[in-house]
Amino acid sequence: MQCPMDTAASGTSPVMQFHSNADESIAHSSPLATLIQRSQRHCYGDGSPGEFPLAVSPSIVLHVLSSCDLGPKDLANLEATCVFFGKPASFAPDFALSLPELAAFDMCQKRTMFKQMKQEDQECLKQRCGGSWKHVLGYILVREKNGSRVIAGPGHSIIITSNGDVYSFGANCSGQLGLGDSEDRFKPCVIRSLQGIRITQAAVGSRCTMLVSDTGSVYSFGKEDFRVAELVDGAHFQITTPRIEESLKGVFVVQAAIGGYFSAVLSREGRVYTFSWGKAERLGHSSDPSDVEPRLLPGLEDVPVAYISAGNCYLLMLAYQPNGMSVYSVGCGLGGKLGHGCKTNNGMPKLVEQFQSMSFKPVSIAAGTWHAVALGADGRVCTWGWGHTGCLGHGDEECRAVPTVVEGLRDVKAVHVSTGEYTTFVVAENGDVYSFGSGESLAFQLDDEAEEEPDSSTPSIVSSLKDLNKKVVQISHTNASYWMNSEMGHPHTFAVMDSGDVCAFGGGVRGQLGVKLHEGVEKVRVPMNVPIGLN
Repeated sequence: MQCPMDTAASGTSPVMQFHSNADESIAHSSPLATLIQRSQRHCYGDGSPGEFPLAVSPSIVLHVLSSCDLGPKDLANLEATCVFFGKPASFAPDFALSLPELAAFDMCQKRTMFKQMKQEDQECLKQRCGGSWKHVLGYILVREKNGSRVIAGPGHSIIITSNGDVYSFGANCSGQLGLGDSEDRFKPCVIRSLQGIRITQAAVGSRCTMLVSDTGSVYSFGKEDFRVAELVDGAHFQITTPRIEESLKGVFVVQAAIGGYFSAVLSREGRVYTFSWGKAERLGHSSDPSDVEPRLLPGLEDVPVAYISAGNCYLLMLAYQPNGMSVYSVGCGLGGKLGHGCKTNNGMPKLVEQFQSMSFKPVSIAAGTWHAVALGADGRVCTWGWGHTGCLGHGDEECRAVPTVVEGLRDVKAVHVSTGEYTTFVVAENGDVYSFGSGESLAFQLDDEAEEEPDSSTPSIVSSLKDLNKKVVQISHTNASYWMNSEMGHPHTFAVMDSGDVCAFGGGVRGQLGVKLHEGVEKVRVPMNVPIGLN
């Protein structure tokens, strides 16, 4: 490739193949601020000696934009603040695109899910997202930011490392660990049959597991009829090693979720498919409750869904829109957990309108077993649904049928939310963790000598995590109904640190904490290190 400086000296235009160096590394410092400042002063060749104008070497500018993980808003700001960045870059294959638009396309191409799409499918996704590659990048980032590689189930756990290896541990009565047998494991064990396959996401349910690969395939193991309602009678067959889901071979899956009565998957195009529990008043399919074929969830044909979260009997969907995300819900409405101001069921996805009237822009959602939580772009937190044990954080146990801001977190800028059966966790920007809800699920905070485990109905800092002097970035989510899984012992939770370390607390009688507890000990009240990291 010809050097940009050589082309400047010769007076010819710089030549660069489109996104040919997007994956190379480059030293930089505050790239967005630097580029804006330089572009405003030196775009057209009036730079001081020793500097070259941006217009002479757009290839280097594109390289910086594509390599520095700038967000869609950053790229849009560049176009809005400088004529240079708003003009066509004149690069093949689309000479009409600006440099920020090309950079967004380059960053999308780094994702396997996008790179493997046909050109016409890429263009279709672009139109679904609002007609810009920056919007497509934003759509992809929503799911990546909401995803978790540490998952706590009713009695077993899954950890996915940065290179895509999968470790499982805990209860294995139905082969839900994927290790080829039904023996419990008390330390993380790699699923060797998946080596060579890069796993990006996992979902766990009662005695079942689903894994999603970077090539869009879904692997399942454990209770064979994992797609059927947990309470449906019938024999359960065990699948003890990962098996590809043949019924989804025509769908490029990017996320899976398992509820109590159904499972769901999300395609890279933003379409939602559900298994089971498909009567019209439930998930809109008018099919038999034991239907095991994936069915496209109707009513969202023109809405690209970026992330899904399954509760026991309902599904939340975070939909991408260029002017801000929105939330849709479908399923059982008892307790008001669909967020529509009533307690009736909805068989078709319906927009949660309350967020608009609150000027609340959701960026993350978590569907607990019976209640839900949403995180706003401004750091506010809303909860709704069943308020048992104070899991909504409003100081009482009343149900809320519409999203309601948690006043006890007004002075906290939240960056992550998660839920359990009757428990809610909120991670603040500074790494502090707040919790409210069931004392059973929050047992690690309590005094060992206390005769009763009190419930907490307002947010309080989890002091035992703060005492670790490590910044927490994520708390694991679980929607399991523990009354249906009493043989698994107490619920458990993971805390993920910015270092990649993982800490566990709660019930561990089946090995789900990654260690074997002493005889007679059923749960751990103080967070302990899991003997495996994410990095």
